[in-house]
Amino acid sequence: MPDATPEENLDQLSSKELYDRATRVAKDERDVGFLWKLLRAIPAAAAALGETDRARFDLLHGLSLLEEFTHAGEGELGDALRPFYIEYLTEHAKRS
Repeated sequence: MPDATPEENLDQLSSKELYDRATRVAKDERDVGFLWKLLRAIPAAAAALGETDRARFDLLHGLSLLEEFTHAGEGELGDALRPFYIEYLTEHAKRS
């Protein structure tokens, strides 16, 4: 199944589906840049949700951030990262 076609409406996917699809594309393409950007986006997404303590902890503790990465498609954090996943999948589809 393709990761995204230009006519596909990625907004209809759940945050978890977007996360799974975007990280699969990045892993398949060995796109370390995307994965690094995701790790950097997680604390900002947590801060946008008002979870400043969580964001501060993630910034200071790399292992915590890696744990956050494995759940970055779930719950409110996944929802806060939706635009990030949609942008990546849309751009990837244009390059394919």
